[in-house]
Amino acid sequence: MSSPRQNRAVFLERVQTAVSAGNRAGIAIPHPERAGVGYQGAGPDPVRRFAHELAALGGFAHLVPNSQAAVATVFDLAQARKARRVFLGEGALVDPLRLADQLASNGMEVILSDTSRDAIFAADLGISGVDALIAETGSIVQASRPGQPRSLSLLPPCYIAIADRSQLYADLFDWFDTFPVGDLPASISLITGPSKTGDIELKLVTGVHGPGEVHVILMNP
Repeated sequence: MSSPRQNRAVFLERVQTAVSAGNRAGIAIPHPERAGVGYQGAGPDPVRRFAHELAALGGFAHLVPNSQAAVATVFDLAQARKARRVFLGEGALVDPLRLADQLASNGMEVILSDTSRDAIFAADLGISGVDALIAETGSIVQASRPGQPRSLSLLPPCYIAIADRSQLYADLFDWFDTFPVGDLPASISLITGPSKTGDIELKLVTGVHGPGEVHVILMNP
């Protein structure tokens, strides 16, 4: 019969072998082949699935036909919340909308990423583009870069993400597959609904560590 010390040595040797094998370059757990809308079950209508999942999380999906409707929705949301200061991101999707000029012409202060920290903390609304939307979980994928810092989706009490239908993926694996091996962005945020915590007396509280409202404006659905 083996002694406890021998059993412990055998167990630790197995763990060390497994860890070494898993840390070898190029090692990855195989997953089932995906086809169509995703093997995790995004369903036949990814847009509807995304909107449903986001609503279940307490977020809001706004499906609009084009960029003009997207701009109008931004203004409706800003005016309904009486926003005075808007923290605006940059990027290939947001820049052509010319939101900075239009927000300023309607009496709102536009705060850019190179503005002082105090001004950013005072923003009522944060607006940015996205890197992807995940239909299966209703998540927003945002990679940090110049003009699109993490603070855009973290600091303002209300966050608006603007996306195009081409950025909607059935599940997270489908988005990861668009990158060559080892070429992912350095910092990726997965935003799945408004900020929530249940740390205090196990009571769910919204908007403590991030925005209390999350809106996604999806163009060309």
